[in-house]
Amino acid sequence: MKKILFVASEGVPFIKTGGLADVVGSLPKEIDKRFFDVRVILPKYRCMPQPMKDELQYVSNFYMDFHWKNEYVGIFQAEVDGIKYYFIDNEYYFNGFKPYGDDVIFEIEKYAYFSKAALSILPVIDFRPDIIHCHDWQTGLVPVYLKERFQGSEFYRGIKAIMTIHNLKFQGKWDIKSVKDITGLPDYYFTPDKLAFYKDANLLKGGIVYADAITTVSATYAEEIKTPFYGEGLDGLLRARSNDLRGIVNGIDYEEFNPATDKHIPHPYNAINFRKEKGKNKRDLQRELGLKEDDKCMMIGIVSRLTDQKGFDLIAYVLDELCQDAIQIVVLGTGAEQYENMFRHFAWKYSDKVSANIYYSDPLSHKIYAASDAFLMPSLFEPCGLSQLMALRYGTIPIVRQTGGLTDTVEPYNKFESKGTGFGFLNYNAHEMLQTIREAEGVYYDQKREWNKMIDRAMAVDFSWKVSAGKYQEMYDWLKP
Repeated sequence: MKKILFVASEGVPFIKTGGLADVVGSLPKEIDKRFFDVRVILPKYRCMPQPMKDELQYVSNFYMDFHWKNEYVGIFQAEVDGIKYYFIDNEYYFNGFKPYGDDVIFEIEKYAYFSKAALSILPVIDFRPDIIHCHDWQTGLVPVYLKERFQGSEFYRGIKAIMTIHNLKFQGKWDIKSVKDITGLPDYYFTPDKLAFYKDANLLKGGIVYADAITTVSATYAEEIKTPFYGEGLDGLLRARSNDLRGIVNGIDYEEFNPATDKHIPHPYNAINFRKEKGKNKRDLQRELGLKEDDKCMMIGIVSRLTDQKGFDLIAYVLDELCQDAIQIVVLGTGAEQYENMFRHFAWKYSDKVSANIYYSDPLSHKIYAASDAFLMPSLFEPCGLSQLMALRYGTIPIVRQTGGLTDTVEPYNKFESKGTGFGFLNYNAHEMLQTIREAEGVYYDQKREWNKMIDRAMAVDFSWKVSAGKYQEMYDWLKP
């Protein structure tokens, strides 16, 4: 039985700000319990929902040498879906109203503390993992501390570390002097081949240098990040470690995202009856959002953070033009003020065509996936992306820019061979996007049989966690023969 420990800054159902939490919450459940004992360590945030806090049981506490003082480390535990979770308690670090704050140096100190504490609690909870699987920059110091501080003890010797990059843009960077002071790491670690990054120290870089294997969340993104455009300054290091780098596409929870059993949608449907039932959801949503009620009008859904990364500058450029077409656009999400206001403006200007929902609502997101005919995702870069997987599951045809995980999960429509599960465009260009949307409109309006066959194919692909879990298991076996 191999023992695997996940260390992460968030995880469903305890705390979530993004896709990382879905991975940490879903992947351990799907890994084969006959061969692997998988456990998870998270911070005990004050802002966790109360019902989840009520699940936690106190285990123990001790004091740990950190940042020139003795720092309290409390340990709590809980079990959900057969997975054991441990929580690190420290009111000074985890007391915010949100998991992450804006004070970068405090965030670095907080997750340096968390990384060291995660390693320090292992003998106390009597769990010696074969592999520690670290996620994103917040746990970048785990492989570093493991090699620097803990390898000397018999208990830790031989433990391997994996670093998973969910989004390379966020790296945990600050000046070397401060990071050296916080972490207690000697000068030896702050050279250009280790944690030093131009004039700063970089926590994610430390994790990549000291991990035994590196993964990211799609095969295309694993290739892209070895290039200067996507590499965020770390492309040279990732090229140097390319033999240890692999891409494994994330999955989605096929129980939670299932149009046949989804409690949030008024008219459940499946791959057999979608022709009759899916459209009823559109009618209901049109009524709910005050759009013109029209069964035949093509509805395009957008559920996203409204940021540059997600391609909203392209949408801004052609939205007026797009609104001349026979379409409706339903947007859900928050983000940059300019994009929030842009959608509000267009919802005012084209009130029967555009619905701007500038907030976040889980039930409404499910309704949009079920009601829309197409789903627009023109990202500048996309490590994996989960929205297009949900769209495919609901038979809502993705229109994507072919980058990162979008390339790996959406097969562009080929009219000559009647293949494909969506529409794709290559260049980051607003009119190329508009042309692709109009190609989709053409198939939707003029070739209904082709459109429905595309829905059949979209609903038949499998991006459940089971597939991804199998690939992670292969990697665990490869790392620990």
